[in-house]
Amino acid sequence: MNFNTPPVTKNIIIINILMLLAKYVANRYGIDFDDLLGLHFFLASDFRLYQFFTYMFVHGGLEHLFFNMFAVWMFGRIMEQVMGSQRFLFYYVVCGLGAGLVQEGVQYAEYLYNGLAAYEAVNLDGISIPMQAYLNRWTTVGASGAVYGILLSFGMTFPEERMFIIPIPVPIKAKWFVMGYAVIELLSAMANRGDNVAHMAHLGGMLFGLALIMYWRKKGGGSNRFFGGGGNYGGFGGYDNYFTRYEDVTEKATRPSRWQQLKQWWAARTKPKMKVNAGSTKHADDMAWRQQKKQREEEVDRILAKVKEGGYDSLTAEEKRKLFDASNS
Repeated sequence: MNFNTPPVTKNIIIINILMLLAKYVANRYGIDFDDLLGLHFFLASDFRLYQFFTYMFVHGGLEHLFFNMFAVWMFGRIMEQVMGSQRFLFYYVVCGLGAGLVQEGVQYAEYLYNGLAAYEAVNLDGISIPMQAYLNRWTTVGASGAVYGILLSFGMTFPEERMFIIPIPVPIKAKWFVMGYAVIELLSAMANRGDNVAHMAHLGGMLFGLALIMYWRKKGGGSNRFFGGGGNYGGFGGYDNYFTRYEDVTEKATRPSRWQQLKQWWAARTKPKMKVNAGSTKHADDMAWRQQKKQREEEVDRILAKVKEGGYDSLTAEEKRKLFDASNS
């Protein structure tokens, strides 16, 4: 796996860091980034359409930014390598926009449920606040909705991948990790309505991510190759090219994958070393050598296919020894 940070993931992190720094500077001049760029309730006077996009690049503080961007770096760089840069950026934005739409819907449901349309003011802690001022306080900021979409895509792409999650002492599979997060967010949304966390927006990011992934899967004929790199949905890389560099999956030109490079490397290392023997047994020796060579090649091909399917750790000790011997022969 390539641990370099691909371009979209890297730029998302950089933009969010710069936005937080700009927010701190703007605050010194009396400019409230949350009020200007955060997503307001659509019936509030401060609501602007562009806020559906800008809110996902504004964070409440350093801790909020750190955890979101750490998740973007940890999972986003992998998913960008899988999807390709263009499709990953599209997916990230759709999840962010979807989270904003769901949050607006939840706020509107609360607005109707509490019958706020019938009031001109709201009493908070003994202070009467005009309704428009109160609605303007319903502001959402942060990339969490898009981040939860990334988590969903990782869990759907690598469901059996084992992950260590602090403080859980044992590894858990990615699919259980993602489902657990979704359940926690749903329960939190129902139990902690006043904790100032947009739990339903998180679920909205996952919901829109799921819808987009299912659409891509349907477009790809129902296969797991729902991200790109073949067929009718663009040359952005793809599931089968996971081991390629991110430079490869963002270009349309086809380059050898890690799998192909590994096979080429092994073939070069195992070229027959010619030895000429005189005598009547030469032909028989050549036939026996060719037969042994063919059997070794078939065995190594089987081992390499197993590595591609389940990783190096899926090999037995004997298979690892055979692969090592072949690479040094």
